[in-house]
Amino acid sequence: MITLTENAAKHINGYLEKRGKGLGVRLGVKTSGCSGMAYNLEFVDEADAMDTVFEAFGAKVFVDPKSLVYLDGTQVDYTKEGLQEGFKFENPNVKDS
Repeated sequence: MITLTENAAKHINGYLEKRGKGLGVRLGVKTSGCSGMAYNLEFVDEADAMDTVFEAFGAKVFVDPKSLVYLDGTQVDYTKEGLQEGFKFENPNVKDS
């Protein structure tokens, strides 16, 4: 299961509104150099039949079956710390970062 905070959902919906189209965002993982895996977030205009869809506060997150193995239990938040702001992923499956 993937959960969204209200703040994350608000930002996803805001980005989709500015973009003028889209069903939600796709959260996935991809291989990233020496460190192993990195999160990948992109707009979804058309759902894939194999996707699992999670919804909270009116925002939808689409996850493919291969990524779900790594992402199950993840909470997506949107934070602002000083000059840094963006999506933050609390993933219980991460062993080292």
